[in-house]
Amino acid sequence: MPPTPTPLSALPVLVTGGGGFLGGAIVRQLVARGARVRTLSRGAYPELTRLGVEQIRGDLAAPAAAQRAVAGCAIVFHVAAKAGIWGDYASYHQANVTGTENILAACRQHGVTRLVYTSSPSVVFTGRDLEGADESLPYPARFEAPYPQTKALAEQRVLAANSPPLATVALRPHLIWGPGDNHLVPRILARGRAGQLRRIGSRPNLVDSIYIDNAAAAHLLAAEKLFPGSPVAGRAYFLSNGEPLPLWTLVNRILAADGQPPVTRTIPPGVAYAAGVVLEILHRILRLEAEPRMTPFLAHELSTAHWFDISAARRDFGYEPQVSIDEGLRRLAEWLRTRPSEQSSAPEQPRRNPDKHG
Repeated sequence: MPPTPTPLSALPVLVTGGGGFLGGAIVRQLVARGARVRTLSRGAYPELTRLGVEQIRGDLAAPAAAQRAVAGCAIVFHVAAKAGIWGDYASYHQANVTGTENILAACRQHGVTRLVYTSSPSVVFTGRDLEGADESLPYPARFEAPYPQTKALAEQRVLAANSPPLATVALRPHLIWGPGDNHLVPRILARGRAGQLRRIGSRPNLVDSIYIDNAAAAHLLAAEKLFPGSPVAGRAYFLSNGEPLPLWTLVNRILAADGQPPVTRTIPPGVAYAAGVVLEILHRILRLEAEPRMTPFLAHELSTAHWFDISAARRDFGYEPQVSIDEGLRRLAEWLRTRPSEQSSAPEQPRRNPDKHG
C-alpha cells in the first residue's frame, strides 16, 4: 500500500517568489489551509505580513539565501523565476538555473521531501503549432529566447533530482491571468490604450490559458500526491483551464474587461517576425534595456496555436479547473473597476526581480 503524504496543513512550507502573482496565490491557499508558510523573495511584501507569513529576503542565486530559506521546511514550492521575452542570457541563467540548483542543493542538505517546481510550456515550444500537445513532447534543439531555454534547463535539473529522499514534480501552467496580475494583463491593457496592439496574421490559432486560482490549486493538488514512487514524482505536467480560445478572442475579452475596444488591425506573421529580428539587433547595438515591442520568439508565440492535453494532471493528481474563463473574466473586470490607476500605470519594462513566474 503506497504511503500517505502528510497533509500540507501540518507541514512547514517554503514558497520561493511568494510575493509574485502565482507565488502569492499559492501562499494564500496554503494559509487558508492552516499551513505554516515561509517565503523567499528579493523584496518585502506587506500583504504577506498581514497573512502571518515569515518572509526571508534574499537572492536565489546566492546559495546562503537558499539554505537559510529552506532550513526547517518539509516541502518547497519553487515558483520564483525571471520571466520575459528579452534580455541578457546570463541574467536568466543566474535566476532560473543557478537559483534552481541552489534550491535543490538546500533541499538535499535539509532533508526536504517534496519539491514542486513551476515550469512553463515554452520549454517545448519550437515556433510551430502545438495542438493538443502532451508531455511526450521533447525539448527543442534550439530556443529563440533565454527564458524558455533556461526554464528548460532548470526543469531538467528538477526532474533529474527526483529520488527516494526528495520527490520532485514540474508543472507547466500556460498564460496565467486574473485579478492581481502584474505581468500579462497590465501589458495587454497598457498597449491597448497606447494603440500598439496588432493581430499577427488572420489564423484563428487556439491558445490555452489558466486562471490564477486554478493554477495555484493545481500546485497544492500535485504536492498532496507527491511522494517517492508516486505517479506524480519525476514528471512534468501541462496545466490550463482546458478551454482553448483563439488568441485574439482572449486578448479582446481581456481588453473588454477594461472597457477597451477590440484589436482589429492585422500585420502578416512574416512582417512581425522580421520586425522582431530588426528590433532585437537595434536593442543590442544601442544597449537598450527595455524590451523590444516585438521579437522573433513573440512573433511565433502570437501567430501559432498552443493548447495542451491536461488529462495527465487530471488523472494523476485530480486537477480540475474550478473557475471558468467566463467567471474569471467577470472577476477580472470587477477587480479592474476598483484599481484603474494601478493598471493604467503598469510598467512596460522587463522584470528584474525573479519573484514571479510568467
